[in-house]
Amino acid sequence: MYYYISGELVLADPVNAVIDAQGVGYRINISGNTLGKLAGKIGSNVRLYTHLSVKEDAMELYGFYTLEELSTFRMLISVSGVGAKSAISILSLMSPERFAQAVVNGDAKAIAKAQGIGSKTAQRIILELKDKIGKELSTDGDYVLETEAEASGSSNIAAATDGLLVLGYTRSEAAYALKGLDPSLEVEVLIRTALSKLMK
Repeated sequence: MYYYISGELVLADPVNAVIDAQGVGYRINISGNTLGKLAGKIGSNVRLYTHLSVKEDAMELYGFYTLEELSTFRMLISVSGVGAKSAISILSLMSPERFAQAVVNGDAKAIAKAQGIGSKTAQRIILELKDKIGKELSTDGDYVLETEAEASGSSNIAAATDGLLVLGYTRSEAAYALKGLDPSLEVEVLIRTALSKLMK
């Protein structure tokens, strides 16, 4: 129904973004990756590529800064037992490129680090998506696999820092709040823990 929503970014937090598009405020569920891309953009025009989830009791929008992330989200929710919240959790933990690398390498442990994703679910994701992602890699090159060093460089700490900047904190405040935290924690947990520290 919606390909993308474009307008003024009026709110961005670890769960939602609100975009004012011609006087209508759209509340959009976002990942940690997209939150990081929105850092410093409050009051600016942004575009999020969207997926509309329709259930019996609710309609929810999910938005992504890139088409690659939207494509990965849709692949994830095509896996049996993986819902939108689980897909968002994975995309808050790793970039589409890092996720593709984990699937191709059969790295279930990396995927299972996402909140709410167990080992069996991670293995099912790999089983159902490995061939599909492998074909995309060999045809259109949408995914550029990262080396382990690059993957660690684009850490959750960096994404959490961007998230805190979006919320109005300075880079030094973000660095102070995130210092000593386990970088393997998912982005949302890092942000929540940092906020607790900053509010004391």
